[in-house]
Amino acid sequence: MSVAPPVPFPPIDPGPARVVFPDPSDADADDIVAAGCDFSASTLVLAYRSGIFPWPHGKDRRGGPLVLWFSPDPRCIFPIEREPHWSRSLRRTLRHHPYEITVDQAFEQVMLACARQREGGTWIIPELVAGYVHLHALGWAHSVEVWDARGPERELVGGIYGVSIGGLFAGESMFHARTDASKIAFAALVERLRSCGYVLFDVQVQNPHLLSLGCVEIQRSEYLQRLTLAVETPTRPLG
Repeated sequence: MSVAPPVPFPPIDPGPARVVFPDPSDADADDIVAAGCDFSASTLVLAYRSGIFPWPHGKDRRGGPLVLWFSPDPRCIFPIEREPHWSRSLRRTLRHHPYEITVDQAFEQVMLACARQREGGTWIIPELVAGYVHLHALGWAHSVEVWDARGPERELVGGIYGVSIGGLFAGESMFHARTDASKIAFAALVERLRSCGYVLFDVQVQNPHLLSLGCVEIQRSEYLQRLTLAVETPTRPLG
């Protein structure tokens, strides 16, 4: 089995961004801040530092990717400052599951698996994958992997990935190919973030799955205040 190269820590500076984002507090009624397909490392780091993230929405008038940049209000986070209160069934799963958990061993595989799991199309387009894989190589993006090693070949059965800046971790997407594998990845990530000194775990927009894991909504203004402190908070390597 090949071993993934180590992820740089601290991350490598991507240089100045070529864009300037509007104030996220000025997002329109649909929470959109800007539009444009730019997945360069410098643009992505600036966006997350500003409380903004990209969300591809099909094609533009010329047939290229239509990429909108969002700052939702309210914003969904996992309250990482508190001891997690997992459901009884998830606690039982975490105690007895047969899987191996790794960090930063299959970042691109996790992204592609997240894309495949979304029926009817996905916002994880090839341009976005290439941008985040580069971000990972520079040390700004990370993944947690769940592996089933019981068969003849070790199989990736769950995972989650996101962007890390200082004490912020912005979760982007997760997948499962076995029951509860994404929940196992999420819980493993929470444990790592807490032990490494992270102070803000952003999950962007609430949904029933995140709600079941204990994620909560806060106002955009509170999120941006917490973000300012988080990105300047020193942490230890996740891997």
